[in-house]
Amino acid sequence: MNGLDPFYPVVDSVDWVALLVKEGAKLIQLRIKERNDETVLPDVTAALALCRAAGAELVVNDYWRAAIEAGASFLHLGQGDLDTADVPAIRRAGLRLGISTHDHAELERAIRFDPDYVALGPIYPTTLKAMPFAPQGLARIGEWKRLIGGRPLVAIGGISLERAQGCLDAGADVVAMVSDVTRHPDPPARIRDWLAATRHPAA
Repeated sequence: MNGLDPFYPVVDSVDWVALLVKEGAKLIQLRIKERNDETVLPDVTAALALCRAAGAELVVNDYWRAAIEAGASFLHLGQGDLDTADVPAIRRAGLRLGISTHDHAELERAIRFDPDYVALGPIYPTTLKAMPFAPQGLARIGEWKRLIGGRPLVAIGGISLERAQGCLDAGADVVAMVSDVTRHPDPPARIRDWLAATRHPAA
């Protein structure tokens, strides 16, 4: 086992983190955009406290200085973030690191940082942001899993509950989603459905 829960929601507020841990999520990414480390630090600190109280893992997206200052244990960086982040400082602080990839060149670059997981996306078309990369498809998941060795593989991009099992069957260890939870008319019920679908009965 890779030690990461297969259900990996990506949300943009402490309120969403609070709902997720209440419903039993164990791996949550806090992705807040267009802020700076100073203003985002209280959010990271609050989300981290919620996750620790619930026995969940918080992954901080992008804000590596805030993650270090708050005492987080996990960070996610995109390829652009790698251009400016101080990865040696991140590692000295003891943070585990996940890295986004979209093509072979980015994967080769990511592996040089010895990440604790590799994310591949978008698997399916996504409406959340304009992507310069075409949808990867399920076959690419299997290819990536072979290339990254024993590292966990996170599939992301356009993934709904109905598509999740296909990603896992193709070789993903973890499936990440945004709008399938946050834009659902009944988010708590959707979270419970995700948990039921991605966890074995003994979990």
